[in-house]
Amino acid sequence: MGSYVYRRYPYRRPTELDGGSRRRPIVIVGAGIAGPTLALALAARGVASVVLDEDDSVSNGSRSICQAKHSLEVWDRFGIAQRMVDKGITWEQGEVYLHDRPIYHFDLAPEPGHKFPAFVNLQQYYVEEYLFDRCLAEKLIELRFRNKVVGVRPGPDSVSVDVETPDGRYALEAGWLVACDGVRSTVRHLLDLPFPGEVFHDQFLIADIRFTSEQPKERRFWFYPPFHPTNSVLLHRQADNVLRVDFQLGRDADPEEEKKPANVDRRLRQMFGPDATWEHEWTSVYTFTCRMMERFVEGRVIFAGDAAHVVSPFGARGGNAAVADVDNLAWKLARVLAGSSPVSLLDSYCSERRAAARENILNSTRSTDFITPKFPASRAFRDATLALARDFPFARTLVNSGRLSVPTVQPGSPLDTPDGDADWLRGPAPGSAMVDAPVANGDGGFLIDHVGPGFTLLSFAPRTADLPELPAGVAGLMVAREGPAPAGWTALRDRDGLVRQRYDGRAGTAYLIRPDRYVAARWRRPDTTELAAALRRSTGHG
Repeated sequence: MGSYVYRRYPYRRPTELDGGSRRRPIVIVGAGIAGPTLALALAARGVASVVLDEDDSVSNGSRSICQAKHSLEVWDRFGIAQRMVDKGITWEQGEVYLHDRPIYHFDLAPEPGHKFPAFVNLQQYYVEEYLFDRCLAEKLIELRFRNKVVGVRPGPDSVSVDVETPDGRYALEAGWLVACDGVRSTVRHLLDLPFPGEVFHDQFLIADIRFTSEQPKERRFWFYPPFHPTNSVLLHRQADNVLRVDFQLGRDADPEEEKKPANVDRRLRQMFGPDATWEHEWTSVYTFTCRMMERFVEGRVIFAGDAAHVVSPFGARGGNAAVADVDNLAWKLARVLAGSSPVSLLDSYCSERRAAARENILNSTRSTDFITPKFPASRAFRDATLALARDFPFARTLVNSGRLSVPTVQPGSPLDTPDGDADWLRGPAPGSAMVDAPVANGDGGFLIDHVGPGFTLLSFAPRTADLPELPAGVAGLMVAREGPAPAGWTALRDRDGLVRQRYDGRAGTAYLIRPDRYVAARWRRPDTTELAAALRRSTGHG
């Protein structure tokens, strides 16, 4: 019996079956990671949504387990990130082995002063459970389980959706339909939209086991280990004393044979030795693809997460990219619905997140090519690199067992204002995610705690008299050396000097930060005209 008890969420008869209202501003299809996160991000901005899912429980199996710092920062806005940290396994250390010898050790969090760790390993079913709990407590969100989308009919200013339930079929009209329904997206198939990409034929066995012997504390990746000498093996710790072990099987393995408990146990026994004990949690054999839609916005239908793009699992870029997608989309969709930005603002969701998907696919494909070389020459290069890595630091930079997920950079976004002539020694440039740091404001905390769901101006003006005038709708954060902040501003003390250091915060420096915590513009001494122009551009009016 597995360690996780799957809840069945109640089905409720939709009001539309009894003549209730059919028009909803936002309908979201899919209740994995992306759909509920989007619903919560919209609710934080006062936007109601309906989430449709054909199942009535969370995902079966651990699936996406590496929850990255930038995803935790998004979920922290809804009050559930700390719950994930408390339940999960925090890890920042990793080791790479050749045969049975470590060739190098790495640290994912080389600097202090961030609210969240680089990664928390937590099974996807827990992540979804915590998201569901928060959605069910939110009045602006309606989660509909056992509501299967069977038809989609786009119109010029709405989308009609046909939904099948245990009580029959009904139609729902949406101002906007957001497909978060995974790699096999029903919405994408119903609209007959292409999903081009590359197929990888290598097979991998996932064995999730509850391990009752002593567990390693770090991520481990082996090339040619003595217990699996022809291929690679990856090991991760998870909550509930669960270990995930990934065995590379090759193209010709029989997946049904490999999944048999006796064969899984044989591999695990060779790996852990005669005295180790475990219980089986979940077993799967998988192959993967790297694909991306040509457009993420098709009229009034928007695609996010695996429905829009899918990558190989090396680097934990799938689920974390889905969270970044909907964080990018939510504030733009809310502004369009409110009439404060034109519909064309959503084009930037497509361009920015396609660029991010390209970056993720490039990184994950490079990892895949290193782990599973397809040609004799690439295998020879890989093996020579591994042989040199233990003794030569330059070779370690070439070892690629998965370039782990960090916020993608969005260079050249139409919403961002390029740097002027000012010299910048450091600090996040326009198109980059903001950087966290410790601050003090009575009760302390971190910089990300003070960046709300709207636009924020972070200023390093030396005196309150030097603060720029805030444009309407922009909150101000003043990194103050002393004294109170004027109206519209919050004074923050740079507790350890890391805010100024990470933002190259010389006197007068200012950053305009978008609602998704990306930098829209930065200046050494902005004036009112520059601020207003950057805000117009960032809200789709530029």
